[in-house]
Amino acid sequence: MGAAHDPAAGRSPFLRTPASHSTAVCVEVPHAGLAIPDDPAVALEVTRQELLRDADLYVEKLYAQAPTQGAELLSAFYSRYVVDLNRSADDVDRSTVADHPSPRLGQTRGVIWRTTTRGRPCLGRALSYRDFSQRIQSYYTPYHLELRRLLQETRARQGFAVLVAAHSMPSRGRPSEAARADVVPGSLGGTSCAPEVLEVVDRVFGDVGLSIRHDVPYQGGHTTAHYGRPALGWHVVQIELNRALYMDEDSSKPRPGDFEALQAILRRFVGELTALRLPRADGAEE
Repeated sequence: MGAAHDPAAGRSPFLRTPASHSTAVCVEVPHAGLAIPDDPAVALEVTRQELLRDADLYVEKLYAQAPTQGAELLSAFYSRYVVDLNRSADDVDRSTVADHPSPRLGQTRGVIWRTTTRGRPCLGRALSYRDFSQRIQSYYTPYHLELRRLLQETRARQGFAVLVAAHSMPSRGRPSEAARADVVPGSLGGTSCAPEVLEVVDRVFGDVGLSIRHDVPYQGGHTTAHYGRPALGWHVVQIELNRALYMDEDSSKPRPGDFEALQAILRRFVGELTALRLPRADGAEE
């Protein structure tokens, strides 16, 4: 994913690949990262296998061609175990941050995860509010400042912005559950983007025979809810790709041929988004 980005050394905890030319499309991959900072305050206890299983592996590579199509690409460098960029900054409970002044209830996987998706503890100890605030300042705030700046700049140039919140998902929630759809677009019931954006989703993925299920089991996370404001010219759709489409979920390795085939589909997807002409929202305030 490139050279390490160390906030303590004054460098950013994200990677931004600029577009080769100007369009209204941006792609963000908030769960791309695998890095764990060398910082005792982070207090993580995770295995390599867990780190890989709970990351959106290879998603930034699946969209690697987007900048050549005119779409900015923003991806996280650090693991979601350090901070989950698709949660709100106050999504934390008392068991995670013991002296938090206004905790929520029962957030085992909020902005700071206490357990893995398999339910295993991954936080070595409860954080102090001071350590929590420092982690938010170092790893969370810079990413969202950059994402907001990116959307503002894009809308200023094009009159609107289309953001693809790019994710992947296990093929099954639990081994006993039914297989998930190939593609899950999350748009909070169609409220986070214009209908034309979802029409592109249905057309591109449907044309190649992939199954699509809107908003189930993911309606869209913090990015979709916070930035999806069509009336202000910000259109957001979260795209969850079934990992069985492109990787071996047991070995966490991409499958040659399938990986490239999905890359080609996503190239068409981004290309069709760049061709959209949505109503301008010049001078909109957010």
